[in-house]
Amino acid sequence: MKYSNWFLSISLGLAAGVASQSTCSLATFQSFLDTNQTTAVVQRAELVADNGTFKVTGDTPYPTSPTGLRALCAIQVNVTSEANTHYSFGLFLPVDWNGRFLSVGNGGYAGGINWIDMGAGVGYGFAVMSTDTGHSGSYSDTAWAYGNPESITDWGWRAMHGSTVISKMLIESWYGLSSKYNYYSGCSVGGRQGLRALQLFPGDYDGVSAGAPAWWTTHLQLDAVKTLTYNQPVGAEHTIPSSMFTVIAAEVLKQCDPQDGLTDTIISDPIGCNFDPTPLLCNSTATTGCLNGEQVKTMYKIYNDWVETNQTFVFPHYLLGTESQWSMNIGEGSESSLENQSGFAQNLLQLGANWTWHDLDYETVLLAEQINPGNATADDFDISPFYARGGKLIHHHGLADATLATGSSIYFYQQVKAAILSQSIQLDDFYRMFLVPGLEHCMASPSNVNAPWYIAGANQAAQLGTSASGVPGFRDAQHDVILALMNWVENGTAPDAIVATKWDNDDVTKEVSRQRPICPYPQQAKFNGSGDPNLAESWQCARLY
Repeated sequence: MKYSNWFLSISLGLAAGVASQSTCSLATFQSFLDTNQTTAVVQRAELVADNGTFKVTGDTPYPTSPTGLRALCAIQVNVTSEANTHYSFGLFLPVDWNGRFLSVGNGGYAGGINWIDMGAGVGYGFAVMSTDTGHSGSYSDTAWAYGNPESITDWGWRAMHGSTVISKMLIESWYGLSSKYNYYSGCSVGGRQGLRALQLFPGDYDGVSAGAPAWWTTHLQLDAVKTLTYNQPVGAEHTIPSSMFTVIAAEVLKQCDPQDGLTDTIISDPIGCNFDPTPLLCNSTATTGCLNGEQVKTMYKIYNDWVETNQTFVFPHYLLGTESQWSMNIGEGSESSLENQSGFAQNLLQLGANWTWHDLDYETVLLAEQINPGNATADDFDISPFYARGGKLIHHHGLADATLATGSSIYFYQQVKAAILSQSIQLDDFYRMFLVPGLEHCMASPSNVNAPWYIAGANQAAQLGTSASGVPGFRDAQHDVILALMNWVENGTAPDAIVATKWDNDDVTKEVSRQRPICPYPQQAKFNGSGDPNLAESWQCARLY
């Protein structure tokens, strides 16, 4: 069967049933919850017409209303947990259902329902859920966590798992059939949510798409503070001014771009680049637009791992080619940026407002490991139970990510490989990781790079528009990570590459400017040596070392 026909069959031919639209009411869904003795209350239930809009109200981190939706029933449910905390979730139930369930993740500490990613998911025909993780607040707000360890557990894993369980029950009650396959898609903290779910509850999902997962909670959040300390205080001899970030980026691109085999504005192999900082140094003829010796030392810290006494590895560094995001994640040493990143220690570690970035040391890391707030860190590397029940994991991370160091994904991959090595399990049989050249954190590419980055991963569709779903013009498993995951789970066809797409100005009404295969680690895309380098067929996956 050709893949296009297979997708048509899952979209239309396998719909498990069409529930009566007249039963989309508070009473209907409350009766489902009561019958199943669930401690939950339906807060919202409404019909959305075909090509309609779901109006989002009062959601701080996810205020955007999805448009162009399939006809569906939208509900919102508030759950009382066994710890007497509360979390909510939204659920889209399309009239024309493909028989499958999809959970979508959150970002940062966001306390809100990710309605816009739900809209992208329902475009495939999924019944789609997102949870607010048990609180209301912005991506960076942590005040809710102080003195509330059970709420941290909701954020860490409980809200996602509980919402998944109840959503599956509601799906079966509404359609009269249970979901045939269950999937997950999330990026950043959403990627962590997916990894933690398959570790703690390997039966929750058949397939997980985890983008740039913030899995190492106990180290990552403190590394965000540590990295900011390199370039402070403002105006010091060693502090790199933000005006130099673009100068550094240009020199990195100049040196690293051709080293990967093709000069095309894309650094495909930042890990293998031999970078010489000497051209950036000030000298007798260049006294401005350059770095002094102390600033070069600061740059060295940024490009190298956080390592403590006795070579104790704490967290990986930002890669060459991430400079476009340094203004936010490196900064110029302002007190406000350091204070904004102190919330994890102050509120999740319960150290209080008197803790400041000056107090950060390795003992703080050890304390974080001891507490492991909310049991959120996804470091149960033996994921063989997920493998044993047939689960499939596609993990991707941008090589231009300076919000979450790409090396953390490589470290996770290597730890999983080591954990299952003795069990005679081939990692590629159920877990593949794709490193995306030029992709920043979850979405987008620097304007001077213009790399193909779109694979329909979590958070990406919203960058194309409020009605976007999948990969416009390329509705197949070769271009779409969600369809690739489904093809692997349901047909046993593993993705040997996923073609990333770039439109002119990221406008899908314009021409496709570049496409390129993204290869499973440790392979990389290699130019064939002839043909148009902007076409995917001019590339092949190969190990370069």
